[in-house]
Amino acid sequence: MFYMIYSEDVTGSLDKRLATRPAHLARLEQLKAEGRLLLAGPLPAIDSLDPGSAGFSGSLVVAEFTSLVEAQHWADADPYLAAGIYARSTVKPFKKVLP
Repeated sequence: MFYMIYSEDVTGSLDKRLATRPAHLARLEQLKAEGRLLLAGPLPAIDSLDPGSAGFSGSLVVAEFTSLVEAQHWADADPYLAAGIYARSTVKPFKKVLP
């Protein structure tokens, strides 16, 4: 089943986010290689694809896990959370309907 992981950044975390990005992306690449990643990306803090120094307000990941517990464990192990970039992450079941 798919699960949505919505994570919210703390204010002023752009420098930490950029420094931690390689470790964060490596975990997403692993999900992709396993065929479990539906989508993933950051949430720009302003209405722009390149928010520059405004940074990001969080991230969204939709991926397949065997259970809500497994999805929550995966989210809890995110390097962004460990580095203090994420204030919190919300994990919920997701039912893909379209496309």
